[in-house]
Parts: sequence; C-alpha cells; structure tokens
Amino acid sequence: MFFWAWVMAFASVLGGTAHAESIAVAASVATSASVVPKASTIKAVEINPVEIPFASAHAAGPLTPSATNAWGGERTGKEPTLSDRVVSYQINADLNALKHAVTASEHMTWRNRSDREVHQVYFHLYLNGFKNNGSTWFTERKVLTAHGQSRGAASLEKGQWGWIDLKQVKQGSTSLAWHYVQPDGGPATDQSVVCIDLAQPIPAGGTLTLDIDFLSQLPRVVERTGWWGDFNLVGQWFPKIGVLELAGERGAKAPRWNVHEFHFNSEFYADFGSYDVHLTVPSDYTVGAVGKLEGQPTQAQGKTTYHFIQGDVHDFAWVAAKGYKTLDGTWEGPGSPKVAVRVIYPAEYAATATPTLKSTIDSLGYFSRTLGAYPYETVTAVVPPYNASEAGGMEYPTFFTSDGYKEIVPGTINEYMSDFVNIHEFGHGYFYGLLASNEFEEPMLDEGMNEYWDDRMMRERNEDVVLATPLMKRLGVAPAMSGFMLDRTAAGLKQPADPLSQNSWDRLSSSSYFEIYSRTTTAMHDLEERLGKSVMERSMRLYYQRWRFRHPSSADLRAALIDGSGDAKDVNAIFDQYVYGTSHIDDSVTDIDVVEVLPNAGVITTNGKPIENDQDALDKQIKKQREAWEKVHPKPKFNDEGPFPWHSTVTVFRDGASLPQLLRVTFADGTHEDVRWNDERRWARVDFVKPAKVMSAELDPPQLGYLDADKLNDSLTTKANGAASRRWTADFAAALQAFYAALVTL
Repeated sequence: MFFWAWVMAFASVLGGTAHAESIAVAASVATSASVVPKASTIKAVEINPVEIPFASAHAAGPLTPSATNAWGGERTGKEPTLSDRVVSYQINADLNALKHAVTASEHMTWRNRSDREVHQVYFHLYLNGFKNNGSTWFTERKVLTAHGQSRGAASLEKGQWGWIDLKQVKQGSTSLAWHYVQPDGGPATDQSVVCIDLAQPIPAGGTLTLDIDFLSQLPRVVERTGWWGDFNLVGQWFPKIGVLELAGERGAKAPRWNVHEFHFNSEFYADFGSYDVHLTVPSDYTVGAVGKLEGQPTQAQGKTTYHFIQGDVHDFAWVAAKGYKTLDGTWEGPGSPKVAVRVIYPAEYAATATPTLKSTIDSLGYFSRTLGAYPYETVTAVVPPYNASEAGGMEYPTFFTSDGYKEIVPGTINEYMSDFVNIHEFGHGYFYGLLASNEFEEPMLDEGMNEYWDDRMMRERNEDVVLATPLMKRLGVAPAMSGFMLDRTAAGLKQPADPLSQNSWDRLSSSSYFEIYSRTTTAMHDLEERLGKSVMERSMRLYYQRWRFRHPSSADLRAALIDGSGDAKDVNAIFDQYVYGTSHIDDSVTDIDVVEVLPNAGVITTNGKPIENDQDALDKQIKKQREAWEKVHPKPKFNDEGPFPWHSTVTVFRDGASLPQLLRVTFADGTHEDVRWNDERRWARVDFVKPAKVMSAELDPPQLGYLDADKLNDSLTTKANGAASRRWTADFAAALQAFYAALVTL
C-alpha cells in the first residue's frame, strides 16, 4: 500500500504537534485495551495443550539472523518447485453478485514441518475483522479515528459488514470442532483467528488434509477488500492456515504458531504453496485473479467459471466487476518466462489504463534487472472505481490494485502518483511476494524497503514529484522535488517514536506506522550514499538471492548488506540507530569566529635572544602596514584579505547520533577546504590561519545525507545569506503543495 500512507504522513505534518499528540494518545489507549501481555500468556497456555505456543503478542524484528537451513535453506533453482511448498489449496467459489457473497469449498493440504505432533491448527479469518465493532481491527480503529485520521475510516451501515462463516470442517469423514482465539490478547469478541481441533494428530513430517465449506460475505469497501456497486475485490476471503515457524526461523527458538489477529495497522503473512481455484461469476462480469487462467472459461445458466492456477505464492485474491474493460501487453526479460500483463479498469478511468500498463511493464524490467528475474507468467493490475479508492493501492502475488484518474496530464501530480502507485504495488510482488517478509511483525521489510527501491526506480527514470495539478500545470506553476526528498519530509526525523523494526501495532500512533515507508527509505538512501550505489545494489541482489521464496527477518537483511558490501561499520550504524533504535541526527554549524593575526606585544624570543615589543611601537607598525595596503587597495571589498593573516575558527555541534560528515569551509579568496568529521565528539572546532578569512562553513555540501532532521542549521556565513533557508523553506512549501494536490485528486 502507498497512497493513503503518503497522504497521512503529510496530514501529520500539517496537523502539527497537537494532532500528533492526539493520535499518540489514541494509539496508546488502543494498545492498552487490546494487547495485554499477561492475558496473552494465559490464553496461550489454555488453548495450546500440546505446548506449541503462539509467537509473542509483541514480537517484532529479531536481532539474530535466521539459521542457514531456515525454510529449507537457500533456493538454488535446481529444486522441482520454486518454493518449498508447505500448503496447497483447491477452492471452488461461486459469487452471488447481488449479495456480494461467495459460497465456497476448500480442500487444503498442509505439511507439518516440525519435529512434534500437531493436535490443533490455526486459521486466519481476516474478513471477520469487518464483522462487527468488537473485532480487534475495529476496536483499534475506533480509538485512532476518534483522535485523528487514518486510512480505512469509512463507516459500515446495515447490510455492509463482512465476515467468513465456517459451515463445516472435515478431516477425512470426521466433522471437526472449532473455536475462536485471540493470540495477541485482543478482545474476546474478535474472531479473526480460529482454532480447529483435529480428530487425528499430525505426526512430525506428516500431512494434514481438511475440507472446509464456508461463506464469505464481502464488506462494503472499507480497507483493502470488499464491494462497491458492481465491483467486487475479493481479498483475504478464504480460511488461511497460520505459519508454524521452527527454531532458527526469524528468531524462533522452538516451534511456534505465528498467527496474529487482524490488527488495524497490519497486513499478512503465510506459507508458500500452490493454488488451484475455480471462480464462478455472472457472465457479464470481468474477472482477474492471482495466477494464470487455465483453459477456456465455461458457461452455464448465465454464469461463467474461470480456472486459475498458481504455484509458489502465499495468497490468492481476485476481482469480479460488471462492465469492466481490459488492456493487455507482454514483457520478456533474461531468466523470466514471457509475462502476460493485463490492466482491468472501469470506463470512467480509461485515462489510467495505458499509463498503468506502461509503468507495470517498466517495473518488470527494473526489478528483474536490479534484484532478480521475475519468475511468474502473469501480472494483473486492477483500477477500482470511484468511491472505492480504499480498495486501491493493495498488493497480492502477481496481482495488485492501483488508483484511477479521469485525466492524466504529463508533468502533473496525477502522472507521478499513477506511475508511483503502480511501481510501488508491483514492487510489493518482490518484497511482500517473493521475499515473503512477515508484514505483521516487520512491516519495514515490505513497505519500507519497497518504497526505497521504488524511489530508486523513479530516480533512474528521472521522474521527480511534480507538485502540480492539471490546472496548476496549465497556469505554468509546476514545482518539483525528488521522491527521496518527498519521503524525507514525512520521515519524522526529529523525534522518532518507534524503531523501524517494531511490529505493525505496538506503535505510538498511526503516524508512527506510516513513517515506516518514509523513514526506512531515508535511512536506506543514506546507507546507499555511504556504501555507493553499485555496492548497495549488489548487496540487495544478494539479499534477494538468499531469501527469495523464504521469509527473511530484519537481521537477515542486515547480514546480507554486510556480506554484500564488506562494510559492517556503516551497515551496523544504520541498523543500530534507526532499524533497532530511535536515534535522530541534527548536526549544525554553530559559530564562525574570525580575528586578524597581528604582531604580538611582549617578550619575543628570536634566535635565542629575548626582545620586548612595545605596544605603542607595534601600533605604529600596524598602522603603517594598513596605510600601505590601502594605497594598493583604494576601494577594498568585503572579501579582500587585508594586510595581515586571519585566524578563523569554525565550531560544529552534534545533537543526536554520530555519522560521517564532510565540513566544507570557504574562504574570502574563493578557495575552500574540506574537513572530515567522523568521530563520536559532541562538538568540534577547526582552526585555520590563512591570508583569507573564512566566509562560510557547510556540513554535507552535496546534500547527500537525508537523515539530518534540520538542514537549515547545516551552514553558516559571516555575511547574511538567505539561500539555504530559502532552499529548505521552498522544499517544505512544495511538500505542502503536494499534500493539497493529492487532496484534489480524491
């Protein structure tokens, strides 16, 4: 997801301190109400009699890298399947378009990778987050939206709620019992996780087969999924088994069920497997889905059945919409199959179709070249209709939703947002899809790292954020800034509330969650500047090579960056300060002191003989030298050196974490000297004795370090110069314009 995160980040900038504090209060209340460590521990004991515990309700990014053999070890490409398939789903689904309900049967097989018997299994029923106001999702949202804005703020009315109703669960011929659990200590009314008691335990290495009949009632679009009019985005719609992690995987020390409730600020996590899905919909509806269409659709009694298959993915979503159109293209690249690219869109957003197709194809090329070859045969992009924007900006394997515009004028915010959202949602196909990070516990690895890589692509395309609506463009007003600079303005650099590695819900506020995007991007931007662009890219390719079709942690990312770059110092600095810490940086030039170096009065020893210089005599000598110099320089300028040398002292001060800094000192004769400040001192002074005095001093003159919270104090002059303040004030004003322009597009 991107668009609403971006809007909310700027809303927090506009709202100021009071707004941020109100969101913080809301989030702290929501956390205390719905996540109680002691209650979670008690529940884990009660509902896990076979002693396979839940992952902690407060689990976040681990510090210890995963074991080499985690998830079966690195994929070499010689295995029979791309991933180590843990689960498979065969689903037959029938959409009642009038009721926006899906009647379905699911045949699931799951492999017990652990070394012990499994007596109970746990499934996500995500749609139950939209079942009533007592769900964890609504309980947390209730407080947050009472004290500020966030995405997913729509109100559901009668007939608009959504849920999954389990009709029957069978193991072989035996009907099984189930009950709802709250692994994170959420409200007892939450039904987003269900525990199913098995009739026959599954031995270590054994396989479980379940047959599940269920009804999925889609909600009106409130966030990520649902219906509006004749549009149905069917996401997180089927009972999906949780992940049984083993020792050495993402910090686990023993087998544990990673099956968190559906939180307001969280997304998803699941095992790799295969999907074989039949979708039956009204014949006048357009259908798109994860994976590849197998064979020709069949028709009967006014309905059409589509058969989609896809291996080596960890989710399945689809769309069925009446009267929608399609636009098709293809892409081919080294190491990839020929990829069929399809855009599904409503007539009202026809202007969006071609740009969406182009940016998706461009993304296939960039991500394949910089990270690794795209392994699937399809990509489907869906443009939601007007009034269903909350269904936009959402990602699934080989399938994503975008944003629609009635007009896209080159060189406007509409063009940039259309391109960026498509690139961002496609990019999730790598960071959420192929790398399959845990979005519950480590959203940084998906949202943050993806945003960083997207900004790199936009930089390579020379596509800046043009902060102008179509109307502003016609009037000739089109300020612009880079994507990295835009993210910097929303990164919360002055006082970060939570580490980037923190989970999705244990955060001070929704604003702190949304900073994952921009602050990760800014931290990785600065790491790239330290390592070098080619070294960073090589290190990221190593990360992808090691962890594709597995589930890396933030510690695994750090290890890959160190191994790929050979620079443990810089990588560890960024991770210790920003990924696992809440450091901030604010280096400044505080003073420039300049004095003339005049002859000294008193006793001076020359050639071993003490000679006393009389002050009166020195004054006459100094006056004589000045008069002689003035004859040569009858109209001296401010920059002229004068008859005596100058002793200049530059003082720099560090408020926050240390980082390598370049201090550039410029003298009156136009020359400059660069001084490296790369130590732990809180302050430093640098002295110069030269014929020319110091005119200015600036930290980070090429402006490569974006983590510095206040760029206005990075430079100082001995003569008033408003260039720096005008530069950064203009950038901030441009950010505000961007926010208002975004509002115009809603």
